Amino acid sequence: MKRALITGASGGIGAAIGRRLADDGFHVILHANRNPAPAEGLVEEIRAAGGQAEVVVFDLTDRAGTAQAIAGLLEQGAIQVLVNNAGIHDDAVFPGMQPQQWDRVLDVSLNGFFNVTQPLTLPMLRTRWGRIITLSSVAAVTGNRGQVNYSAAKGALHAASKSLALELASRGVTVNVVAPGIIETAMSADHFDTASIRQMVPMQRAGTAAEVAALVAFLASDAAGYITGQVISINGGMA
Repeated sequence: MKRALITGASGGIGAAIGRRLADDGFHVILHANRNPAPAEGLVEEIRAAGGQAEVVVFDLTDRAGTAQAIAGLLEQGAIQVLVNNAGIHDDAVFPGMQPQQWDRVLDVSLNGFFNVTQPLTLPMLRTRWGRIITLSSVAAVTGNRGQVNYSAAKGALHAASKSLALELASRGVTVNVVAPGIIETAMSADHFDTASIRQMVPMQRAGTAAEVAALVAFLASDAAGYITGQVISINGGMA
């Protein structure tokens, strides 16, 4: 059974991805940091349905702590699917943005990507099969007011993923980015009302976490073995 690690699995999109990959037969490892309770609840749900799941707790901005946690996971064998879903936003117009707002957002998204992905890469390569899928945002494709830090972090992940895809392609490991638009989650409900969504999104609705998870699941499958180095938008036609 292949193992899949999903970072930031306590949120709506991360949980949907974990649930879908478990349904597809992966042993899922759900990462959490400050709030592991939702991930622990999802593990119980997955196990009750006959799937395999576990929780791992670490701060992915802590390089040493992350390395220790990853080493523990690798004792059980290679992780062949990695979904880099963890990320935060701390919005402000750029002239008023504080240095800590810039640093924290880049630290979680960009340094977190390095801290988790780099130690998993060589074990994955040895199996000659792997999937690295990173969640980005429409903000990295089109830009967004008040999110220069968030757009910069996610845009850097686009470039990093394209370069990493070139390095790993010959060994059967694909690297792709999924860039959602407005998705129905507890976080988005605080920022977008129905009228705003109808105006912004050509499909006139928000996407669902399950729709994002379905795309991630396809990229994690054997059927997607010839897709790598791509940034795939799922945003109802916004860009």
